[in-house]
Amino acid sequence: MPERPSIETRFEQGLFASRWLMAPMYLGLAVTLGMLTVIFVKELVHYLPQVLELTAEKMILVALTMIDLTLAANLLLIVMFSGYESFVSKFDIDVGEDRPGWMGKVDFGGLKMKLIASIVAISGIHLLKRFMEISDLETATTFGETEMFWLVVIHLTFVASGVLMALMDWLQARSLK
Repeated sequence: MPERPSIETRFEQGLFASRWLMAPMYLGLAVTLGMLTVIFVKELVHYLPQVLELTAEKMILVALTMIDLTLAANLLLIVMFSGYESFVSKFDIDVGEDRPGWMGKVDFGGLKMKLIASIVAISGIHLLKRFMEISDLETATTFGETEMFWLVVIHLTFVASGVLMALMDWLQARSLK
């Protein structure tokens, strides 16, 4: 007669199965990616008819906005795929050569570094956009010195956090050797 699983075994199986509670969150991120795509297309449709009237500075601001949205979308995709594969289940689909090279290879440490790098890039683009808007006198007076100071402080905080995380990962990898 086979032995019945112990309470501990059933408890551990339940805990392991609870990882599937994360699946709706990743589905929510996919919906968020769709929402971000709608905003991207909305911006594109808004600025496309104006392209011949835009100044070089305004066009650069538009380009930075589009890059900002794209980086945020890339970040969502990385978190969705890496998080799902790291914490829920491996993808069982064979997409052949269409599968991104990093998929299945990004562990939690790599995900953390990609996350902070994306945040730093997004923050840097936002800061650059604000600096470029200073040439517009009306914007410069409404977006004052204090706001610029805090944008720089926040950006530098993100940069310092990224450097410290990379240092911690490097020290941890070195201690495992």
